[in-house]
Amino acid sequence: MKISESKLKGCLILEPQIYSDERGMFFEVFRKKELEVFLGHNIDFVQENTSISKKGVLRGLHYQKGLGAQAKLVSVQRGEVIDVVVDLRPNSETFGQHIKVNLSDKKRTSLFIPKGMAHGFVTLTNEVIFTYLCDNYYDPELESGILYSDPDLGIDWSYPISELIVSQKDMLLPSFKDLEK
Repeated sequence: MKISESKLKGCLILEPQIYSDERGMFFEVFRKKELEVFLGHNIDFVQENTSISKKGVLRGLHYQKGLGAQAKLVSVQRGEVIDVVVDLRPNSETFGQHIKVNLSDKKRTSLFIPKGMAHGFVTLTNEVIFTYLCDNYYDPELESGILYSDPDLGIDWSYPISELIVSQKDMLLPSFKDLEK
């Protein structure tokens, strides 16, 4: 497995070695020891979530605040997405910056998102099965987010905005400027 750091410190791209033959394929999504060595600290995932979405769905940008903050390992089991991560760590040199990563069932790349970052994705195929491993339990009282179309973030979702399917809840998220600091 190849692990590399994105421009957002601590946000990692994991590329598995895929073994294929006439039976199908095999690959490791992650190895705890390797990930911990790269991170320099322990990681214990306690919750796994799955979302299933049709083409054009945008989910995000979400995060958990305070004691509910979550590090996540995300991957696509079926389909393809553009995944976006925004650095919300006030002391980070990349505060307010974002990355976009293409995740698909073809490449099997995963993305490790550290605590203190907002996350979202837009689906590019007719059906997407997306999984999240989280190192903290979901707490609705600590849930928060940022408006996906915030002009200060300037995210190009690589999908026609007029065709996006966005929940009412996500359309009402605050702007980056209005985040609780």
